[in-house]
Amino acid sequence: MNQDKIQRIIDSGVDFNIGDIIEKAWEMFKSRALFHIGFMVLVGAIQAGFTLYLKDYTFLYSIFLAPALVCGFYLVANRQSQKEYLDFQNFFDGFKYWWNLVITNLISSILIVGGILLLIIPGVYLLVGYLFCLLFVIFGGFDFWTSMELSRKLIQTNWLKFFLFLLVLLALNIAGLLFFIVGIFVTIPMSYLAIYILFEELTIDAIDEEPKDNIIHV
Repeated sequence: MNQDKIQRIIDSGVDFNIGDIIEKAWEMFKSRALFHIGFMVLVGAIQAGFTLYLKDYTFLYSIFLAPALVCGFYLVANRQSQKEYLDFQNFFDGFKYWWNLVITNLISSILIVGGILLLIIPGVYLLVGYLFCLLFVIFGGFDFWTSMELSRKLIQTNWLKFFLFLLVLLALNIAGLLFFIVGIFVTIPMSYLAIYILFEELTIDAIDEEPKDNIIHV
């Protein structure tokens, strides 16, 4: 992924149709529903294990495991989009980028929480603004600060639209929770797929012509 091309996308501004993104996420989910639900069940079981039996160490899950597990959805979505061979183990490919994901997630989370504690509004701004930071790590190969800044600058071009997009995803997951709770095993994977699809559509013109071997590109 070419940083200069990303900057040109930022300079020109972005827009998107939320309904189209959700529809594409649903179609992508349906095509490998059992895979996505299965991985969501596994992630949920890990979270429940920490909550019930390792309550004092739940923060370790959030710091060291959650980022790579979340990115499993993004990496599988990338394979689906590129029509590449997909196996269940690909959900764990996020651990190939483990350290960079941990650092990026930790620093962005600290800034978000700090912003919320201080004045709330800066925290909300960063919460939305850092939506793509982990995707820039795994698909762009950028360091944590570059990934965070590229995400923030890209989203700043149409911040309110991205904020509305996240509200739609939140409403979707609330609906899933109300549907006998099990609905979240559909809506949470769909949400991650929607984020990936949006990222791919906005950054497609920034793909390197000759991608490096150690980086998976959108």
